[in-house]
Amino acid sequence: MALDSFSFLNSIDSDFVDELHQRYLVDKRLVEQSWRQFFDGYEFAKINYSDEEEIPTNVKKEFMVINLIDAYRSRGHLFTKTNPVRERRKYRPTLDIKNFGLDEGDLITVFQAGAQIGLGPSTLNEIVSHLEETYCQSIGIEYQYIRHPERVEWIRKNIELKNRPKYSKD
Repeated sequence: MALDSFSFLNSIDSDFVDELHQRYLVDKRLVEQSWRQFFDGYEFAKINYSDEEEIPTNVKKEFMVINLIDAYRSRGHLFTKTNPVRERRKYRPTLDIKNFGLDEGDLITVFQAGAQIGLGPSTLNEIVSHLEETYCQSIGIEYQYIRHPERVEWIRKNIELKNRPKYSKD
């Protein structure tokens, strides 16, 4: 049913609707068929699906690694080593794995999220090393603000080769 079918509810007495709903909760047959259908939809929308199966820890951790990768892509340039004379200003939060729900024990775990940066399945240690080398060395890049997906993808594809473009001798 389209929402327009229920536009009359905007001008109806809410106490009346509440009274009908209370009757419906006691016995569905106590309300007219159209109200029964309305309340069936209302009750269906109230169902709490939190009793569903818990998401496995390894799946949650994969998403934590994806969040870490996205953080390097959007904030890695803030942590580059671009000034040899003085230390760079401190930015918070850092790109430390703990800020993403990961810990030292995860460094040896293999994550499928490595495919996001062209590594394929890789340990968290390999992923972080790759991200550090790509986004946090002497050349940094900020490109997540670009509003053209094809340009962002081109930059990502080319920069995530460890930020070391291969030039021919020509």
